[in-house]
This record gives sequence, structure tokens and C-alpha cells, in this order.
Amino acid sequence: MELSHIEHIGIAVKSIDEARKYYEGILGLTCYAVEEVKDQRVKTAFFKIGQTKIELLESTDPEGPVGKFIEKKGEGIHHIAFATKGIEGVLQDLDASGVNLIDKTPRKGAEGLDIAFLHPKSTYGVLTEICEDKNK
Repeated sequence: MELSHIEHIGIAVKSIDEARKYYEGILGLTCYAVEEVKDQRVKTAFFKIGQTKIELLESTDPEGPVGKFIEKKGEGIHHIAFATKGIEGVLQDLDASGVNLIDKTPRKGAEGLDIAFLHPKSTYGVLTEICEDKNK
């Protein structure tokens, strides 16, 4: 497996509108995209700093994964995402290595990326996302 960079850090928030005040007003970052990912029951907002993105995640359904995360753990870092090429092969290699996959095959995520999550039980407590931008 070859990872090229940290694609983004996902941060669960109760309200993107409220959190934007900090990221834009205090940190001086610019939100360049807001999007809803219906199948994940989440609204996202993206900020870029250097090559890395910050993805704010607001649940659109309290029973969705981000809604449950906030209910259990509160707002904060939800996941780290790594960029790779050949995501299907990467997932096969990870599975063969004994990593517990949440997604055995990639699905579409925000910004049109192909994504798959690795279970925190296999990644030392960190929900990990593998991403591939097939448009690059």
C-alpha cells in the first residue's frame, strides 16, 4: 500500500454554521465547498490548509454515523483520511493483512472521492478512511 498524503481530517460538529465562525473568523481559513452526502446522512464543509483539508461533518440524521458519534463522544475529531491510488487493491491487501474493514468495496463520498473506512479496532482506536480521487 502506498499512501500519498493525508487527504483530510474529519471533525464532527453539531452545526457547520456555528463551527465555520471559528474556522473562518478565528483561523482565517476559507470554506470552499459545502455538500450533503445523503447515503452517509451527513452535511460536509471543506477548508484547505496546505495540501490537507479539514472536513466538518454535521449529521443530517441523529441515527446516522456522525449523529451517533456526537451523541456518544461529543464534537471532535471523527476520522483521518489518507489518499491512495488503486483503492480496490489497497482494500484487498488490508483485508488479507487482517485489518477489519467497514467497507470491503469503495463507495462514493464527498467531493466525488471513492472512499472506504477501516474499523478503529484494527487501527489503534482511530477511524481511518482510505480515499482515491479517480479524476486525477
